[in-house]
Amino acid sequence: MEYDIRRSSVFAPRGVVATSQQLAAGAGLAALRRGGNAVDAAIAAAVALTVVQPGSNDIGGDLFALVWDGERLHGLNASGRSPRLLTRELVLERSPGAMPDRGWLCVTVPGAPRGWRDLHARFGSLPFAELFADAIVYAERGYPVSPRTAAGWRVAAEQVYPGLAGAEFAEWERVFTFGGRAPRAGERWANPGAARTLRRIAGTDSDDMYSGETAAAIVAHAERTGGLLRADDLAGHASEWVEPISVRYRGHEVWELPPNGQGIAALIALGVLDGYEMSSLHQQIEAMKLGFADAHAFVADPEVGGPVRELLEPGYLRQRRALIGERAGRYGAGEPQRGGTVYLCTADAAGRMVSLIQSNYMGFGSFVVPPGTGLGLQDRGAGFVLAEDHPNVVGPGKRPFHTIIPAFLTRGGEPVGPFGVMGGHMQPQGHVQVVLSTVDARLDPQAALDRPRWYWGRGLEVQVEPGLAGSVDELRRRGHAVSVAASPEVFGMGQAIWRTTHGYVAGSEPRADGYAAGY
Repeated sequence: MEYDIRRSSVFAPRGVVATSQQLAAGAGLAALRRGGNAVDAAIAAAVALTVVQPGSNDIGGDLFALVWDGERLHGLNASGRSPRLLTRELVLERSPGAMPDRGWLCVTVPGAPRGWRDLHARFGSLPFAELFADAIVYAERGYPVSPRTAAGWRVAAEQVYPGLAGAEFAEWERVFTFGGRAPRAGERWANPGAARTLRRIAGTDSDDMYSGETAAAIVAHAERTGGLLRADDLAGHASEWVEPISVRYRGHEVWELPPNGQGIAALIALGVLDGYEMSSLHQQIEAMKLGFADAHAFVADPEVGGPVRELLEPGYLRQRRALIGERAGRYGAGEPQRGGTVYLCTADAAGRMVSLIQSNYMGFGSFVVPPGTGLGLQDRGAGFVLAEDHPNVVGPGKRPFHTIIPAFLTRGGEPVGPFGVMGGHMQPQGHVQVVLSTVDARLDPQAALDRPRWYWGRGLEVQVEPGLAGSVDELRRRGHAVSVAASPEVFGMGQAIWRTTHGYVAGSEPRADGYAAGY
């Protein structure tokens, strides 16, 4: 596929790494230069990101990945489950009316360390422990904090943490602030506790996180401060290799992981838009609403069941497309026939490519930091709902609805490349817009990521970046409640790598501290 080169992407003949933070990209590129493959590079970058971008992900977070092994695509769901002691009744007793998003009730088992191990065991080539080297050095000796990371850190320290009360939160301030103040951009910050934890994880093929010293520290803190995680929750954790799901869009195949992630929302939207000769901005927003309506109704722990491929059937997508009219609409779920985050991507000289995303969720996750570990635990349990008849209802030993989703693009079964956009509810919307910019507009990765974006929030509310301000009047005539957002934060942050006949072309999000590095 030929691209309209509008902005300088990174062109590389042998390999490339694109991440949301420059030092992490450097860690991945170093792995490639040492003879590692795309999976080694992805792991090295992912581990480094837990240190150099801690507000967006952590050792105590989750991970999802798509791996092109040179011939086919593989999917890994490395998300953790809720504690066995967590029940709907307990949540209603302690937090009536809503799932909490801070503290122990929303903590689920961290899946990322086991995900790193499982990716490496199947595809890695360098020694596992070697992939932790850069991250450990940054944690132990410190590094200058990058601007976007510093901005989010300041919000956490000044606006979120002061409102939290309880012994479970005390360690966060000691580990992640200078006496209550967040590190400033360019200021050196270190986390020696995380360095020690990463050394143990590296030296035990991740077992320390689930049955070793780190696991014991997590459980001890939970038992002291009212948490629900126990040793059997951690020891029983396992990742799951899954079959990716896809939908066709204009001669391409767009791939996502199946639930419990929300990637199916992007696929539904693209399946609806594929029925138009050329979609308008209004139709794109409406298609995304339809995708979210079904995702929020049906996405849950895959063991609970629910339609997946049925939502992507051409006949069902035609029915959903028919609901889109000339005016902005509000949509419920259909009735198919039953049957905070960091993103990175890598590619190597042998044609292997990785699309990987990991997160601790809402900016430092739960704010629970077990003493001595230097790690923050995720708040993914906030993705559960309290409605008793919903498949995603909170309960013991369940994986919650997940926002983080890696993606991959092929054409006629041949790889184009990995891509993703971070940002909670924005992620499927970002995937749709990157695909439209790539396939319809034929933009290279950097130009596709630079393009102004729109964001649907709820109801009729839509925000657009200033570059789309010329579309505001038309959207308002169609009934959308449109505003122009000055801040780029709501519109996500992403990376993409496309394969070319001469190597790779890559881009990294201008809304983040991102960086693409190749050789």
